[in-house]
Amino acid sequence: MTEDPLKTFLRRIPKAELHCHLMGTVRKDTFIDMAARTGAPIGRAEIDAFYTRGTKPVNVSHVLRYLDANLVKKPEDLYRIAIEYLQDSAAHGVRYTEFFWVPTSTVAAGIAYASAQDALVSAMRDASTQFGIVARVIPSIDRQASPAAATEMVSWVVANRCDEVPGIGLEFEEADRPPELFAEAFAAATRAGLRKTAHAGENGLSWQNVEKAIDQLGVDRIDHGYSVIDNPELAARCAELGILFTVIPTNSYYLRTLPEDRWAKDHPIRQMAALGLRIHPNTDDPALHLVTQTEAWLMMVRDFDFGIQDLRTFLCNGLDGAWIDESQRVEWRTQWTKAFDRECAQWLPAELPRLPTDPGRADE
Repeated sequence: MTEDPLKTFLRRIPKAELHCHLMGTVRKDTFIDMAARTGAPIGRAEIDAFYTRGTKPVNVSHVLRYLDANLVKKPEDLYRIAIEYLQDSAAHGVRYTEFFWVPTSTVAAGIAYASAQDALVSAMRDASTQFGIVARVIPSIDRQASPAAATEMVSWVVANRCDEVPGIGLEFEEADRPPELFAEAFAAATRAGLRKTAHAGENGLSWQNVEKAIDQLGVDRIDHGYSVIDNPELAARCAELGILFTVIPTNSYYLRTLPEDRWAKDHPIRQMAALGLRIHPNTDDPALHLVTQTEAWLMMVRDFDFGIQDLRTFLCNGLDGAWIDESQRVEWRTQWTKAFDRECAQWLPAELPRLPTDPGRADE
């Protein structure tokens, strides 16, 4: 069967991915293999359930934690997961990715930080040679752990600095774990010259967490950040600052809580763009969300009614928010936009209806 030209176009255009959790990329066959090797107390039916996403999908954090606690037992496991993710991403036009990894979970499982980082760096370097994809890893603070554990994690990153580890993140359940709890860890990261991002304003939680992440943690960008739309003054400030929001079209919370016939029309992603915010689509947990980068970008068109020019803007937003040096950014922007225009001309002929470039006009 011939692939839809729009999908072909979206698969072929060069992309950055800036919001993806390593443990959410694990192939199902790899999960099964690792479970068998480790003798983990889990049956095939439960594994199948992990990789089943209903019309009202649930949060997948329990799967991520299961992987960390039961299956990742040696550095080679991290290498395998990372290089498979990078191979899969390269097949969907991802030329640059920054993915999250939670070191405290890995260390708790018995793998020393330095050994774990070495395994991930080896996978990234091998993937660059084998698949032509450039990758960076973001050690991420587990916000369910203590602030002291967060500060210790930053010390591991600082003690093992390398180019492939440009900064830190903050993730997992946000409720009752506001950004300011981790101000000391982020201050240490700032002193060390690390870049910073944080999950904030996710799952219906207050816009105040977005504001605190910016003002108290000093983040460079925001992961999710949907509740920013609830404070127009904050949204205007973020737009003026050019802060990038890494958004997830498959975000479980909005798929669960908004009516099936309205979720795409009422989703904050639409409103964020209408408020002038820089947004960039990502997969979050692609294996568990049953989504590829191609499909995430396709959702931006088919579900949220963004147009071709919007997609070109998202491409540039991803480069602008990436933790790369300026000369690399300029070079890739020239190359990627040319490639975008070339693929557009080839796969989206003039007779294919152009989509609206203003999502605010396509709500009804």
